Amino acid sequence: MTAVVIVIIYFITAHLLEDKNVISKSQIQRIRERGYLLAATDKNTLNYFIYRGEAMGYQLELLESFAHYLGVPLRLIACDNISRMEYYLTYRAADIIALNLPVSSKGENHAHFTHSFGETKLVVVQRQASSRASLHELEGDTIYVRANPFMTSLYDLIKSEGNNHIVLHEVADTSQTDLVRMVSEGSIPFTLCEQNLAIVMQRAYTNLNVGLEVSEPFEYAWSTYNKSDSLATMLNSWIDSIQESRKMRKIYTLYFESQKTTGFLTGKYSSILSHSISPYDREIMSYSKIIGWDWRLIASLMYEESNFLQGQVSHHSASGLMQMVPETAEKFGLDSTSGPAHQIAAGIKYLKWIDKQLPDEIIDQRERVSFILASYNVGIGRVLALRKKASHYGKDPNRWHGHVEYYLLKRSRKDPYAKSDAMSVFPVNYSTEGYVDGIVARYLHYRNLIPIKP
Repeated sequence: MTAVVIVIIYFITAHLLEDKNVISKSQIQRIRERGYLLAATDKNTLNYFIYRGEAMGYQLELLESFAHYLGVPLRLIACDNISRMEYYLTYRAADIIALNLPVSSKGENHAHFTHSFGETKLVVVQRQASSRASLHELEGDTIYVRANPFMTSLYDLIKSEGNNHIVLHEVADTSQTDLVRMVSEGSIPFTLCEQNLAIVMQRAYTNLNVGLEVSEPFEYAWSTYNKSDSLATMLNSWIDSIQESRKMRKIYTLYFESQKTTGFLTGKYSSILSHSISPYDREIMSYSKIIGWDWRLIASLMYEESNFLQGQVSHHSASGLMQMVPETAEKFGLDSTSGPAHQIAAGIKYLKWIDKQLPDEIIDQRERVSFILASYNVGIGRVLALRKKASHYGKDPNRWHGHVEYYLLKRSRKDPYAKSDAMSVFPVNYSTEGYVDGIVARYLHYRNLIPIKP
C-alpha cells in the first residue's frame, strides 16, 4: 500500500512539475510557437481606431512596435470591458492588456505590471457652464466612471475625500472617450478621466472643463499574466529601449499633443465618432452580395487600390476606385463616364469572375480569398501558372502562403530545392509583396472596429 501511495505521489508531483514547466515555459516561446502576439485593448478610442480607412491608435502603434521587436505578427482583441480583458489575460486568451493602467499594489492582485509608460492624474470632466471647483462641491452628485478593477483604489480614495457622499456610477461597456463625449452632449453630468486624455478631448469638445484634479500623479503601464515572467522581462527591455530612443515620445506626441488628434476624434470617417469607413460604404454593402463577401473585406481591397479616391490612375493605366485596367474595365461595362457605384459593382463582378476561374480543389475559403485577391492584383493567368509551378516543385497548389505565394514574392531563378525555373516573365518592377496580407490585416481591423451593419 505504501509503495502504491509513493507511486501516486510521484506521478502527481511529476504532473505538477510538468504543469509548472508548461506555465513557466518561456511565454515568449509559447507566443512564437503560436505564431503571433495576442493583445487586448479598447476600441474606437485614441488607443485603437479607424481613420479615413487606416487603422491607427496609441496602443496599436506601441503594440506593433513590440510585435516587431519580438519578430511575430500582432493580433488584437478589441473590447470596451476591462474586466473581460482581465478574464482573457487570466485564462491565457490574451498575452497583454495594452491600456494605460494605473500601477498600484492592489492592481498587482489582478496582473503583473510592466515598466511605466508615463505618468498622469485623474480629473473630473464637466461642462464649463455647470462646473464644480472642488470635490466637496461634488458631494451628492453622481460621477459616471468606467468600470475598471485597476482603478478601484483610486476610486475609493476619491469617495473618501468626498466624505463618501459622492456617488461613482460604474459603467462596464462604454469607452472613456464615449463617457467624455456624453458629458459634452449633456447626457451625463460628470466623468473621471486621465488628465492627458482629458486635455486632448477638451480640444475637440470646447465646452468642457477638465481642470479639477482629484488624484495624486500615478504611473501607468501594461499588464501581463502574473506568471509570464519571460514576457514581462522582454516587454520591460523593449519599453526601456523605445524610451531611450525617444520612439515612445514620438508616438505619444502624435496622439496626445498633435493638433491632428481633433480630426481623429471628430472626423466623419473616424470610427471614434461614426461607423463609416468611406463615402461608399452603402454601395460596397449593397454590391458585396454579388460575391457573398463581408463588405468590410471589399472595403479593405478598395482602400488598398485607391485609398477611396476617385480619379486615381496607375502607371499600368488602372483607374477608378477599384483600379481596373482598361481592357478589364471594358469587359465589365465601365467607361470614362462611370460613377462610383458602377465602378464598385464592376470590381466586385470581376472578383466573382476570378472566383469562377479558380479550380474547385481550392476548398478552404480563406485560401480561396487569398488566391482571388492575388489574381485581382496580378491576373488570373499568372496565378494559375504559379499553381502549376508550385505543384511541379512539391509545394501545395491549393495553399497560398508559403506555397504558391513563394513564387510570386521571391521570383527566384531557383526553387526551394535549388531546381531551376524561369521567372523572367515577370517585369523588373513587379511586386505584390504584402498585397494580400495587407488587405486581410486591414480587414481584421475593420472587423474589430466597424460593425457589419453600421
